This record gives sequence, C-alpha cells and structure tokens, in this order.
Amino acid sequence: MIRLKRVYAAPSPSDGTRILVDRLWPRGLSKRRASVGVWRRDLAPSDGLRKWYGHDRERFAGFRERYRLELLRQRDSLAELAVQAERTTVTLLHATRDSACSNAAVLGELLGEVLEGGPTRRPSAPRRAAHAPGTRLRT
Repeated sequence: MIRLKRVYAAPSPSDGTRILVDRLWPRGLSKRRASVGVWRRDLAPSDGLRKWYGHDRERFAGFRERYRLELLRQRDSLAELAVQAERTTVTLLHATRDSACSNAAVLGELLGEVLEGGPTRRPSAPRRAAHAPGTRLRT
C-alpha cells in the first residue's frame, strides 16, 4: 500500500515505512521529529527540474511528465520500492504543502501503475509523450 504524507505531519503507526522522497532535507525539521525510516534522494527530482518547477501549479503537468522520465531512468530503484510497497505499507513523505502537486504524488502514481502489472513487473517505457512544442521524446 502506498500513502502520501507531508513530512511535517505527526508520524502514525499506520504509516508503515516512512520514506522521504525529497532531494533536500525539510527546513526546520529535526531528524528525530521527522521519524524518517529511509531517505531516497535517488528517487527525488533532479535539482534542475526541482528549481524549474518551483511548485508553480501551472507547470505541474510539465513537471509530472519530466519527472516520470527521470524516474524511468531509475528502474531498479523504482522496482525495489514497488516490491516493498506490495509487501507492506509505504508512506512517501514530502515537504510541499500541496500533496496533489508534489513529486511524491507523481512517484506514488507511477508505483501504483507498476503494482497494477503484478509483483514482478518492472517499469517499462510508456507511450510517447509530447515534451515541448514541435518535439517528441521517448519516455
């Protein structure tokens, strides 16, 4: 099971394994108070993508597409996390105020797609998607 939660929210026994999926440690939060089990910086958006997005809701569709591309380059890490989420509850922690437009939401969505394919299915390259006007990238 995959859950999303803001890292600033109080931990709960129902969280299962708490995994921080942000590249930077959340401001003003001690490691003890955060109660993070694992920090997966490797599954966070790149610095360039994170800075470009800047949590601007109007850029979320582009961020989602580009971040999914980055995640698909991390197939082994993604598959490992999918297997863990299939076996136990995994709570993806993020610092942003808007869970729906967070990198954790995109990661959770992709993990859900992987899990729908069965326990041993690894993420495969999805259909082609528009990247920028006039160009197409293989995702």
